Amino acid sequence: MSKERRQFVCGECGYSSAKWLGRCPACEQWNTLTDEVQNISPQKTSRRHLGQPASLPEPITQIAASDADRLQTGIAEFDRVLGGGFVPGSVVLLGGDPGIGKSTLLLQASNALSRIYGSVLYVSGEESVTQIKLRANRLGIDSDSLYVICENNLEQIEAHVASLQPDIVIIDSIQSVYVPEIQAAPGSITQVRESAVQLLISAKNKNIPIVLVGHVTKDGALAGPRVLEHMVDTVLSFEGESRLIYRVLRAVKNRFGSTNEIGIFEMLSTGIVEVKNPSAMFIGERQRHITGSVVVSTIEGTRPLLLELQALVSPASSGIPRNTAAGVDRHRIALLLAVLQKRAGIDIGGSDVFVNITGGMRLDEPGIDLGTAIAITSNHRDTAVDPRTVVIGEVGLGGEVRPVNHIDKRLGEAAKLGFDRAVFPEYNRNNLDLKQDIDLVGVKDLHGALSELL
Repeated sequence: MSKERRQFVCGECGYSSAKWLGRCPACEQWNTLTDEVQNISPQKTSRRHLGQPASLPEPITQIAASDADRLQTGIAEFDRVLGGGFVPGSVVLLGGDPGIGKSTLLLQASNALSRIYGSVLYVSGEESVTQIKLRANRLGIDSDSLYVICENNLEQIEAHVASLQPDIVIIDSIQSVYVPEIQAAPGSITQVRESAVQLLISAKNKNIPIVLVGHVTKDGALAGPRVLEHMVDTVLSFEGESRLIYRVLRAVKNRFGSTNEIGIFEMLSTGIVEVKNPSAMFIGERQRHITGSVVVSTIEGTRPLLLELQALVSPASSGIPRNTAAGVDRHRIALLLAVLQKRAGIDIGGSDVFVNITGGMRLDEPGIDLGTAIAITSNHRDTAVDPRTVVIGEVGLGGEVRPVNHIDKRLGEAAKLGFDRAVFPEYNRNNLDLKQDIDLVGVKDLHGALSELL
């Protein structure tokens, strides 16, 4: 005879309590405990153990593993973020806003994987097979090795996996899957956590990669218990504005590769297309000789990117100046404004300052500091910066221009795209090995950069 157990589970860390608490004792977050009722069946066996019961410890030197075992999707930008492809036995969690293109990207990847490696099982818990077929027709997907099923019951899903023995499984989405023994609604903390655990065990025991699609909250965080992100091997975030055609795939967590790599895609009517030369795309449509526009350089993983940074300075309309930033840290803008006023004598304290990275990109690195300061001063003085110049450097509180990493890659990318001049930290000139032809102007502080550029 089954019994019901009532508990309160924290949506952030998974902590459970017999009574409701306003603040979680584990993660110390407020109002994160939700009421859940579980049906406990005594005749059910306990959860399966991870790995084979007869397995024995092995010396790490005798374990065979190589990157050649990875399953490559055939989409270079996707493989770059994964670290070279899907690792057998790994669990990947892909999150993103509704309508951003998660299902489209995975369906295209499934088509390529099924043609290269064998069968792929695509499990949809939110769309019918007819809806998926209509999308497949639009994308030109016609692989006989791509199997699609609409199912929410985890036991049925595992039965199909055991029968078909696919090379990769995609679950769209983890919030729609439920374990029959647990009397809780699909998408609840208990269901999501238990479903993820059992799929994780299946992936390790069968040595096949499993991809889970996850919903996100209104704040952009992955829905469900925080422990879900800790359990999986890789967490990917598919980002972008729905009104823009560009999408960015970045790794939030990756046990098999770097978390600094990003993949850039373009959303078209025929599907998602990878962008092979993002720098040319981001700066290709910029207007020349306008004030407040500067080309800056950043490093995403191993890839250098050139982006247009725009700034607008105008008198404060409400009497209280404000700083607005899109794609950059607003607090960093306030710091640079203070440095400009204190160290360079540029008084912008009574003005509204707006800073934007074009193309919908989001940057969080100090190497764009100098370009940001120059763009703000350019618009404030109504003087344009030479459009064939790229600006690189971090700005310290003393107004000094500090060195940045990977200067060779940054300058090489600028030269490849036809830029004639680069203003960069003088300290980076040491051990500089650059074969491309570009005029290098080293500066030590803001005064030197302003005199060179404006």
